[in-house]
Amino acid sequence: MLNVLEKCRISPPPATVGDRSLPLTFLDAVWLLFFPVHQVFFYDFPHPTSYFLETIVPKLKHSLSITLQHFFPFAGNLVVYPNQKHLSNAKRPEIRHVEGDSVMLTFAESSLDFDDLTGNHVRESHKFYPLIPGLGQPSKVSNYVTIPLFTVQVTIFPNKGIAMGLTNHHCLCDATTRFNFLNAWTSIAKHGTDELFVASGSLPFYERVIKYPESLDEIYFNQPGIEIIDEGYKLPQLVSDTDKARATLVLTQAHISWLKKWLLTQLPILEYVSSFSVACAYVWSCIAKSRARIDWRSRIHPPLPQTYFGNCLGPCFCTPTKSSLLASNKGFLTAAEVFGNALSETIKNNDALMKDAETWLERAYDPMPTIGVSGTPKIKIYDVDFEWGKPKKHETPSIDYNGSISVNACKDSPADIEIGICLPAKQLDACISISRDELDTTFYKQD
Repeated sequence: MLNVLEKCRISPPPATVGDRSLPLTFLDAVWLLFFPVHQVFFYDFPHPTSYFLETIVPKLKHSLSITLQHFFPFAGNLVVYPNQKHLSNAKRPEIRHVEGDSVMLTFAESSLDFDDLTGNHVRESHKFYPLIPGLGQPSKVSNYVTIPLFTVQVTIFPNKGIAMGLTNHHCLCDATTRFNFLNAWTSIAKHGTDELFVASGSLPFYERVIKYPESLDEIYFNQPGIEIIDEGYKLPQLVSDTDKARATLVLTQAHISWLKKWLLTQLPILEYVSSFSVACAYVWSCIAKSRARIDWRSRIHPPLPQTYFGNCLGPCFCTPTKSSLLASNKGFLTAAEVFGNALSETIKNNDALMKDAETWLERAYDPMPTIGVSGTPKIKIYDVDFEWGKPKKHETPSIDYNGSISVNACKDSPADIEIGICLPAKQLDACISISRDELDTTFYKQD
């Protein structure tokens, strides 16, 4: 199904970065043991492999190199010092770039069915995995271990399309920083130079200016399991032997408006009702517990610029009083109320991030069934255009690790929301069928 055409390593232009390091905050350290983040962008590309190799490959290499000059951590490594847990003089993990560091860039050719992969219907999850690049494994250097942070694979489907697969360690960044990186890369790829990107004022902000109690560093840099990160540590990987399938559920602006209107007639005092909360509540209505994440850049004091590099996400924990209510005919109403109230309380309280952070680990290991939310409709993911046109489809295969859902703005209408779901195949069939049946009824459309 996959023929590797070329593997190469791309570095920033010589002498543009040098040796640099970036400390981790506790918001980065939260993700030290987390699985990698995978994204795949699919583009229509009705050209043969020869044209791809002659025109697209050189442009991607050149533009990626220049982009890494400005986003040097993407070319660097996570540096971890093993067996130093609880030592008073322990060196903390950091992101480090050494002159000559690089990103693995793979070009491949696939015989998979491009049209099948880019649909919204139920598809076998394992078919996406050949399009996802692996980060590579840790290696021991002196008294520390280095872990790759970012890798790219670009796959041509001859005369049909292109798939760009991205993988990053979550310690590197969150969705906002990753989108800023992609915006820079696409701008440079289109214009052949970084002049427009630099002039846009979108250079990454590397200063670690977030103020928080030192106790949070003690908790997250010493979290259970850190001691296993050594030269033998294996990064989590998706396995092809799976019964999982994936599908995309689209909530149009009309659907969302109907749901909001009905919700406010039932709960007129509900303070927080947004497209995001309605979409998540709709999917969550048959799940016992949900965990969403909030971008804190504009909400902490003082606010951070949107170009802040790294992770600035805080979870928002939502738990219904009775999980059975979510599966009842009032499931959506219950989910929307719990979800909306939790988001409202968290967003209104600027101190909530630091106040609640000490309990994140404890709640993360809660044995209750959970569902996470990846992505946000605020990021226009379908604007990632390398001059081949906007993506035909975007997928987040990393939700396959733990049964999260992805929530993004749609391609043709940013007011529409697409929700990516991955479940065991039979359960997914039932879930999609129930969702469509409910949306086709007039229940939520009543005045």
